Amino acid sequence: MRVDAGLVAMHLADVPARVRELEALGYDGLFTFEGQTDPFLPLVLAAEHTSRAQLYTAVAIAFPRSPMTLAYTAHDLQVQSSGRFALGLGAQIRTHVEKRYSAPYDHPAARRREFVLALSAIWRCWNEGERLDFRGRFYRHTLMTPIFVPARSPWGPPPVWLAAVQPRMAEVAGEVADGLLVHPLNSRRFLDERLLPALDVGLARGGRTRAQCRVGCQVLAVTGATSAEVEQSATMIRQQLAFYGSTPAYRPVLEVHGWGALQEELHALSKQGRWVEMGDRISDEMLDTFAVRGLPEELPAQLVARYGGVADRLSLMTYAGLELSARERWRAVVSAVRQIPGSVP
Repeated sequence: MRVDAGLVAMHLADVPARVRELEALGYDGLFTFEGQTDPFLPLVLAAEHTSRAQLYTAVAIAFPRSPMTLAYTAHDLQVQSSGRFALGLGAQIRTHVEKRYSAPYDHPAARRREFVLALSAIWRCWNEGERLDFRGRFYRHTLMTPIFVPARSPWGPPPVWLAAVQPRMAEVAGEVADGLLVHPLNSRRFLDERLLPALDVGLARGGRTRAQCRVGCQVLAVTGATSAEVEQSATMIRQQLAFYGSTPAYRPVLEVHGWGALQEELHALSKQGRWVEMGDRISDEMLDTFAVRGLPEELPAQLVARYGGVADRLSLMTYAGLELSARERWRAVVSAVRQIPGSVP
């Protein structure tokens, strides 16, 4: 099992020291996401100040960008990192794409499938000399004059990983992507009953094997150096779960466990700005379904039970900086998680 850490809302000046610390703790990968900061700029610095860890976005939002602009950015990061970059893409939800980014969101599954195919066509043009002639329903790339062709990547194109909550998006990942990124609002039951069967459908459609599309799961870890810190962490994670649960697109995860009606309640509270109260609606049962909870040394056993043989990499999201404040204890956690069998040998 590979284990990854997030670079969350960091000032760029803090990135070099942070990534060196995380790589020294044994993490296999470091990721950014499209939140309060640009997801790509920190990875430029991370590429310079690490030598081993894989670097990826989890995720960058695809639809506000064109395949061509992302192809250049991802190509540059692949070269800068000596082949350690992966492009993780997400669709976001319609409201944000249309109202925050002012971008189209029609036919999101088909559009994202075509986005990946367009990226591949562009990279084949640059790395293999193939004539660029991509003509799709949503994207069209038919011009590439020599002056705009970057130097060939010695490491080839970066892998593309797709995030999915809805089964249809997991099918797309299985058909055309190198990896499936699972949203933090997940459970073993949701994986077994919804996402992984959909992934298999996509793999079959693309004539591919499971080894060609690895699964990475983001894990909410309620933890701390003391029992009091664990409880404080639980309050934060409850609020995050409530925020996720208020989103209609994430309702299917709740429905698997019979909690679909909670989505409407949380959504109504969010419209009123009652964010703290929303967290109070997340019961202990829900917390333990969607997160792992305990002191650092208690977490590996829970992760084995939930993700062993299912995921290939785990991203532990603690939001507490524990891995640095309790360095040696957390180093042991990272080491233990790396021993968990993945889904593909």
